[in-house]
Amino acid sequence: MSEKKNGIDKGLIRDLANILNDTDLTEIEVEQDDLRIRVSRTIAAPQFVQAAPQYAAPAPVAATAAPVAAAPAADAPKDRSNAVTAPMVGTCYLSPAPGARPFIEVGATVKEGQTLLIIEAMKTMNQIPAPRSGKVTEIIVNDAQPVEYGEPLVVIE
Repeated sequence: MSEKKNGIDKGLIRDLANILNDTDLTEIEVEQDDLRIRVSRTIAAPQFVQAAPQYAAPAPVAATAAPVAAAPAADAPKDRSNAVTAPMVGTCYLSPAPGARPFIEVGATVKEGQTLLIIEAMKTMNQIPAPRSGKVTEIIVNDAQPVEYGEPLVVIE
């Protein structure tokens, strides 16, 4: 007999958690009558440790008299403070159908409420609207890319 406390079937929750472990799923949801239970877990990304390369240190170089101006690093992070973020987990699509023209392009001007892209979640296509009017300066995601909640998608200046 499964344990029940305040109408919650703990045995069912344990069974769903075991299904997650057995199948390597990250989320499962069951709905029956007025009861709806969703069990999810996060999987930590594997941490790869790379050993430092073993080579001889270069000989010291004499200091130059004139200081060199620091050039901006090529890998410097871009300003994404105006990024539109994913409101849900799902798969991001940049156009309404395969082979169709994308909703937006870099350099395009968008109006508040205009569809920027679609995120498919649980077989439902969710249109993601522009939260403000402006110019699209960067499209961060690729077509058919999985996205996480809060992940930056598009930068609108």
